[in-house]
Amino acid sequence: MSPGTDRTLLVVRAGALTTVQDLGRPGYAHLGVPRSGALDGPALRAANRLVGNPPGAAGLETTVNGCALRPSYAVTVAVTGAPSPVRIDGRPAAWGAPVRVPGGALLEVGTAAPGLRCYLAVAGGVAVPPVLGSRSTDLLSGLGPAPLADGDVLPVGPVTRTVTHTGAGADTGTAAGAGGADVLPLPGPGPELVLPVARGPRDDWFTADAFRTLFGGGYVVSPASNRIGLRTRGPALRRARGGELPSEGMVLGAVQVPPDGRPVVFLADHPTTGGYPVIGVVPEGSLPAAAQSPPGTPVRFVPVGTR
Repeated sequence: MSPGTDRTLLVVRAGALTTVQDLGRPGYAHLGVPRSGALDGPALRAANRLVGNPPGAAGLETTVNGCALRPSYAVTVAVTGAPSPVRIDGRPAAWGAPVRVPGGALLEVGTAAPGLRCYLAVAGGVAVPPVLGSRSTDLLSGLGPAPLADGDVLPVGPVTRTVTHTGAGADTGTAAGAGGADVLPLPGPGPELVLPVARGPRDDWFTADAFRTLFGGGYVVSPASNRIGLRTRGPALRRARGGELPSEGMVLGAVQVPPDGRPVVFLADHPTTGGYPVIGVVPEGSLPAAAQSPPGTPVRFVPVGTR
């Protein structure tokens, strides 16, 4: 990644998986292009608001163990999502509030706990070239910038709005962002992930016993989960009919059941088509909690709506 500007962020430590994310590229599923975008959209919006960016400005999504950056200039940043320690040149700084980072200082985002993913917004936004109208990294299709690597240099766009910020190394603070209202840190994940499920479109492929199993508990988040989907461990769902579907369209939140019978909840980088039956769909508003739930978290599916 080349800067193309003197306003840059040097990636000193990329972490386990740090990607550039905005609110995604919806509207291209008919071309086979996933939506992508931040898995925890509300957290990215909050971070952007704290630094005065538009809601959809591109920021960084970290996974588990954060990242470390060195700005080439004095910059305002904010970290939201899963709670995590923030440090500037080794000194504690505010989480969930705008912080001024001097040029050349080392900004460190530590390990998320509880939760999995942090969102780092920088005033002006991360200005990598957009692809199909979005700067998001899509791990399934390969669109957008590659996941960050040590030594990458990220360009930053022009600042469009100034905010009140805490000083470097401050350990508290809030600020008014766009619209003038204080933005409070978002709550972290709970001890249990509760996912409402609207049945269909292929609920007739499953036995009545399968629904008792699905809504009866006994599932946990699998370590195999990723940006494509939240995989589960637990009892298998019994099918009422064999065979496979012709490939058909998939939506965000679809609960697909592969041959092992364990439900998979599709997240932002999900495929646009698939041949395994979808027993139900989780509403989009419940997916940020899924994105923040670490492996081993109990999952409880609850029915919503009627058919």
